[in-house]
Amino acid sequence: MPGDPLFQTILVPVDLTDLEIALPALYKAAAIADYSAGSLHLLNVQTLLPSTFMDFVPPDFNVTQKQIAEQELSDVAKRLPMPDGRVTWHVRTGGVYPEILAEADAIEADLIVMGSHRPAMKTYLLGSNSKTVVRHAKCSVLVVRH
Repeated sequence: MPGDPLFQTILVPVDLTDLEIALPALYKAAAIADYSAGSLHLLNVQTLLPSTFMDFVPPDFNVTQKQIAEQELSDVAKRLPMPDGRVTWHVRTGGVYPEILAEADAIEADLIVMGSHRPAMKTYLLGSNSKTVVRHAKCSVLVVRH
């Protein structure tokens, strides 16, 4: 029944370099949030640059990258069929799955919705962010295949 409070706080990690994978998860999450009258929290994780590269980037590199990511997340949020005020976005810096799990804890997420590539041999051997999030999240996780 609409308005079911099962999933009120939904976290959607977004790889801004691969929106083709992210968009199906975003639209699925928006549908779930709409059904339950919940909210979406988009998350982009910026990976840390190795210290050996820091001499080659401007001093405000991290701040600029965060601002760019926030603007891109804002643009993505506008594409979703969600009412104003029910979509927020966050940018974190660090390892992908630790930051996803930390953000889920911080916002007390009921559900994480992630896009994922089809499994391939390299993901069976090396693991994946989705697999680790599924294994360690304290809430439900929906992996949406592209």
